[in-house]
Amino acid sequence: MSFEEFRTLVARHAPVGIGTTAIPGVVVSRMNHGGSQDESTTGTILAVVAQGTKRLSVGGVVHDYGAGQYLVASVDLPVSGHFTDATPEHPALGFGLQLRPEIIAELMLTSAAADFPRPARGESSPPAIAVGDTSERLLDATLRMLRLLDHPRDIPVIAPMIEREILWLIMSDEQGATVRNLGLADSSLSRVRHVVRWIREHFAEALRVDELAELARMSPSAFYRAFHAVTLMSPIQYQKSIRLQEARLRLIADPGDIGAIAYAVGYESPSQFSREYRREFGASPSEDAASLRGAVRR
Repeated sequence: MSFEEFRTLVARHAPVGIGTTAIPGVVVSRMNHGGSQDESTTGTILAVVAQGTKRLSVGGVVHDYGAGQYLVASVDLPVSGHFTDATPEHPALGFGLQLRPEIIAELMLTSAAADFPRPARGESSPPAIAVGDTSERLLDATLRMLRLLDHPRDIPVIAPMIEREILWLIMSDEQGATVRNLGLADSSLSRVRHVVRWIREHFAEALRVDELAELARMSPSAFYRAFHAVTLMSPIQYQKSIRLQEARLRLIADPGDIGAIAYAVGYESPSQFSREYRREFGASPSEDAASLRGAVRR
């Protein structure tokens, strides 16, 4: 087993950027440039770094992780981040596996999972993002998954078994609570994830915390505490981040009418939209759109 082989396989199969593979739920990435801040959402994923160092910020909390470490995200969160040392000669390389709650739930039902501590009633969920060190066993499993890309005939049979192995190892690791709660249908994490999906689908609508709490089947105070514990932000802050990211995508496609985009993503005042956009991205909507289009053309 070799970390060098892991890095080599990621480099061989990764396009520039993030690319899907022949294995369902597995992605590989190559980033040739660092330094510039990138706004995105995490998805629910395990990300193992093969080369480079990344700094990720969510809700005011900064996570640094590099080669030989992993990050898990159990809720789709708006984040900003960048690779600190990526160059074309020394690109940042990574492996990603989508975390599927239905498989985690199956593993939680096995007898081997009986020793996992269950969250106490009223206990807050752990934060939805956590960083840990990649164990030898986890590295071995991810390496065997990557080797399958050179043996596509084996993927339908072997990949599901390795996926379960990887999930089990993460569930059993130091950051396992973040992943295990994905498989508990009635955990506060699962309830918050349900609300997060609703906000993402209705981001342009006005929010009322009491209505979101009802959707989560929690009291307003318990819901607010659980949402903040998981996402490290309030529901309104989460919605604002999603609105601004959506606006940024629309500006790249059609920068002509900033006011119309502001209204389309839920703002009632274009001036408020411009102030919050500058605060989030460090430039006005028009300036940022021009910079982003220039970057795309390059």
